[in-house]
Amino acid sequence: MLEVIGTIPVLGGFLTTVLPFLVVIGIVVAVHEYGHYIVGRWCGIEAEVFSLGFGRELVGRVDKHGTRWRIAALPLGGYVKFKGDADASSTTVSGELEDMDAEAKRHTFHGAPLWARTATIAAGPIANFLLAIVIYSTLIGFQGIASDEPVIGELPPAVEDATGLFSGDRILSVNGVPVESYSQLLEETVTEGAEPPFDLWVERHGERQTVTLNNIETPLVVGVRPLSAASRAGIQVDDLIVSIDGTPTPDFQSLARIVQASEGQELSVAVQRGSELLTLPMRPTLEDVQLPDGSFEQRVIIGVSMRTYLQPSTERPGALTAVNLGVQQTFGVITGSIDGIAHIISGDISPTNLQGPVGIAQVSGETASRSALEFIMLIALISTAIGLMNLFPIPVLDGGHLLFNLYEAIFGQQPPGRAQEIAGALGLATVLSLMLFATYNDIARLLSSFV
Repeated sequence: MLEVIGTIPVLGGFLTTVLPFLVVIGIVVAVHEYGHYIVGRWCGIEAEVFSLGFGRELVGRVDKHGTRWRIAALPLGGYVKFKGDADASSTTVSGELEDMDAEAKRHTFHGAPLWARTATIAAGPIANFLLAIVIYSTLIGFQGIASDEPVIGELPPAVEDATGLFSGDRILSVNGVPVESYSQLLEETVTEGAEPPFDLWVERHGERQTVTLNNIETPLVVGVRPLSAASRAGIQVDDLIVSIDGTPTPDFQSLARIVQASEGQELSVAVQRGSELLTLPMRPTLEDVQLPDGSFEQRVIIGVSMRTYLQPSTERPGALTAVNLGVQQTFGVITGSIDGIAHIISGDISPTNLQGPVGIAQVSGETASRSALEFIMLIALISTAIGLMNLFPIPVLDGGHLLFNLYEAIFGQQPPGRAQEIAGALGLATVLSLMLFATYNDIARLLSSFV
């Protein structure tokens, strides 16, 4: 579908970026706002409007509960307007609550008990986290998890041709040492002190034979980071990087050394893609890279991830295992994001790493053009990020409202109205400033890609 849209003169490239972005934002925002809506309803708070987008209404209807569901012209967010709210930011209509009786007031947001308001506010970010957990758990269940059997997982034809090692091969021994598990196979090949060549005694289709590997860490691409040098050059998953500027790259270390030595100058990269040998121009970029000890340093990189030839086979996990791994994956995104923000604040990495709407749109379009699987994973990633961002204790965000609720729980009353107004204005200015700065970064990166 995107390939067809991309052929439209002038607008094609724009649409293949914008449409995936709108799908991602639409799903993430809808889930977030539905979390607010449904928990609010469960807590007895009536919703007057559920809106996807802002501004002029394009289409809408009123349900049996009296809520107007609408899609608006500006699709960059959404809101739920509860009974008693003056606007989408849940400010109170001046004097309206005083004119209501106790029962009617109970069904407004600001007239509801503190616990109900807190649950309703927290439900938006929690819904985003739940969406991510569902996506990750489902994908893990679909793709499977690594088995500890000493059996080789799926390899692309280019690797099979280059090594003589095939998907489904069971490794019986390494250099004469018997192996009974995948963990033991790694101990004999990739741990410190293990040096190639490795003579593998393998069982294939009931027959046994020897396969010799001269290296383990292959320049086989298993992931391409969106907007990276590799992505711009056209590198794809399962490409085998054969050489750079005519110098063979038999392993990952040799590839990394050549990229580092380039100092960002353009390289000619030869890749094996199926039966084709392609030559692609690529200009590496200087970026902040996290080291094993948690510190950062700037390195010249191309933005690919690679793996060893000895990939494990997979097995289907049980439902509970898949959910547990989905929770771990979501929690990993949260902690990784917090860690990244902390490093930006401390100055360990540049704030130019922040991405705004333009960058997210580019990533969405590029990811959608690759595969549906990567696009679905992007939705989970963005959903987690939006949930986390909304928990920041900044007025106008959910975290700011929760902070006001904490004040009310401690002191028995809401913060003074004037204080809330000032905090809200400062919060809005903070959010807009961050968005403008991130958008500036997006545009700067976009312009640099044409240099």
